Amino acid sequence: MSALVLPVFSCSLDPRSKSRELAVTSVALLREAGHHTELVDLAATGLPTFDNDRVFETALFAQLHETIRAADGIVLSFPIYNWAPGATVKWLIESTGATGDGEHTAAWFDKVVTFVCAAGLPHSYMATTSIGQSLMADFKCIINPYVGYVSGRDWVDDQLSDDRGYRLEKTLRVHVELAQLLRARSYSSDWEV
Repeated sequence: MSALVLPVFSCSLDPRSKSRELAVTSVALLREAGHHTELVDLAATGLPTFDNDRVFETALFAQLHETIRAADGIVLSFPIYNWAPGATVKWLIESTGATGDGEHTAAWFDKVVTFVCAAGLPHSYMATTSIGQSLMADFKCIINPYVGYVSGRDWVDDQLSDDRGYRLEKTLRVHVELAQLLRARSYSSDWEV
């Protein structure tokens, strides 16, 4: 099994973010498995406003776009607010997914994508559905059916409960397996309906 390129994006701006803790844990687990991974912490980047115009001229856009484009799979770690993914993950997808104008090409086509989420309550576990459906329809992404969903009740003394720790590990094992299997795919996608 050859090493994969599997960046983890922490998509929370909260300085005490639980989803960032999940992202850091995900990086450690992927590295332990022998893969090339880096933590891309969007809170440390000084995100510009997504304006569908000048954002494409920024060095941050070029860096994020290339990181996603070159990856075998992407882990998106984000908070759930009001029964939906936080706005920062949407910013990342909107800016690096802009396409169709003949000038900008989305970085997301055919990527394996895994969600790792922190929520206040266990009731919002379906919150990733809309973002997953959008990534599948727009960019033909393969969405990992396992989600590392962790609610406030799943932390014991600032550590993941055994059940949620196991689920996160399994979620990342499936992420790796999907990326391995799809690395040799015979097709490539573009903007198509």
